[in-house]
Amino acid sequence: MTIILHHLQRSQSERIIWLCEELNIPYELKLYQRDKHTLLAPPEYKALHPSGTAPIIYDGPVKLAETDAITEYLLAKYAPTPNALVPAPSAPNFADYVFWRHFANGTLGPSTGRVMMFAFAQVDPANPAAKGVQARFELAAKMVDDRLGESKWLAGDEFSLADLMTVWNLTGLRQFNPFELTPYPNVVSWLERVGERPAYKRAMEKGDPGFKPLLGAEKPEAIKRG
Repeated sequence: MTIILHHLQRSQSERIIWLCEELNIPYELKLYQRDKHTLLAPPEYKALHPSGTAPIIYDGPVKLAETDAITEYLLAKYAPTPNALVPAPSAPNFADYVFWRHFANGTLGPSTGRVMMFAFAQVDPANPAAKGVQARFELAAKMVDDRLGESKWLAGDEFSLADLMTVWNLTGLRQFNPFELTPYPNVVSWLERVGERPAYKRAMEKGDPGFKPLLGAEKPEAIKRG
């Protein structure tokens, strides 16, 4: 039975396409465009799962949402053991892998998202809460940059799921609240390496054909409504 991967275009569900491409997990891809006025998921996507948010997969009777849940499910059921994306618990870099893999959605993603939401709400950047949110994001981004200054990939010498889970937060998410990556040169070099991965190229071409991944340091153009 083939997994059906429901991809909301220009969203974090690109990570699940990429994961499947890296591990050669067969899947059927269904694409959904964002609502042109709200930029949110369209009604037909929201109807796929009670959460109504990307990503969503169907695997026979299983209907699963949440990036971390889907990732854990796919790795447990369909990935070869061992696989190249997850270091063995006995590996010397296993703790680094665990930290950075969870830092992506536990700290970096939420801090980037809060900055975005404050911008959407047009909160004055001088507001103490806005300043605190911005400082938290800058700390998280600097931690990633510092790590990549001492290591080729987040978990060590080899690409891992930690990298795959982190990329969206510093690329695609920037289209909703554009910012430069110039202060983070090690991140920019890392993204260049990411862009060279065949599985990443395939995932982006399949999931968002015609869209150029935001891998450069420059401030990207904001996604447009209407």
